Amino acid sequence: MSLVRRATTEDAEEVLRLRQVMIDALPGGDTSTAWHADSLPVLREKLDEADGDFAAFVVDHPDRPGALAALVVGTVDYRIGKAGNPRGLAGYVFSVATDPQARRRGYARACMDELLVWFRERGAGQVMLTASAEAEPLYASLGFVHKPDPTMILKL
Repeated sequence: MSLVRRATTEDAEEVLRLRQVMIDALPGGDTSTAWHADSLPVLREKLDEADGDFAAFVVDHPDRPGALAALVVGTVDYRIGKAGNPRGLAGYVFSVATDPQARRRGYARACMDELLVWFRERGAGQVMLTASAEAEPLYASLGFVHKPDPTMILKL
């Protein structure tokens, strides 16, 4: 039996906690948690949509009942097709986090494996993510490679 399961609405606060763990570890990450209250209702709605374009996979914390040990979250987006992805469906992994006390147990890899299955089931022709230096070996072992073009962002 797999340790990984699909996150439910009951997991929403823990999903936000682990997302904050990831954000706190990023260079220049904003440690503010005031946004959690506004994010929680929307997250609960997304977690309740079993057949939507959003999925979160988690592992329960083995030492802390009610807490999560690991999390991966992704979406499937439509982008106009191209060579190598003619249907234009693209997966995007935007949150991968492991509770600091539960690291190095394979939980993130197990969650990523489930998310990749979910992407394949939805017909995604590619999956994108941004990797920290610490996580890059995991993603490389799953077949991710660097893109040659730089990414830019505009905050609205």
